[in-house]
Amino acid sequence: MNKIPMTVAGQIALDEELKRLKTIERPAVIAAISEAREHGDLSENAEYHAAKERQGWIEGRVQELEDKLARAQVIDITKMSGDTVKFGATVTVLDEDTEQEATYQIVGEDEADVKAGKISISSPIARSMINKEVGDVAEVNAPGGLKSYEIMSVSWTS
Repeated sequence: MNKIPMTVAGQIALDEELKRLKTIERPAVIAAISEAREHGDLSENAEYHAAKERQGWIEGRVQELEDKLARAQVIDITKMSGDTVKFGATVTVLDEDTEQEATYQIVGEDEADVKAGKISISSPIARSMINKEVGDVAEVNAPGGLKSYEIMSVSWTS
């Protein structure tokens, strides 16, 4: 069973989504199915079929979240330190082509949000930065060709 790395914040977010699905979404869809059944012929009842489809999605997502939380390897980045890029690190890089700086935090797949500066540990740029230190250059095979990023700083804030 493969462990799934995630930050404490990532675990909390998945746990909150699971609770919402079980306590709010699941009962709501059950009520919608019950109401749609009261309208008669189920074979031509679009509301019933939509509610059943939604129920299937909710149950699938609940199973997925329970699996991920069971396999979670929660990493508390507030207890981490050092100059080497690892999971949870916030890394400032300099694009050697454009001279633009960017800051990314390396997080679990479910936490990734590029607009918020959070990139997945499995992304090509994150994989290229792992085990590098300040001053090292990470090379990434991007769709537009090879990109080089100099690591400017490594910090450990959530």
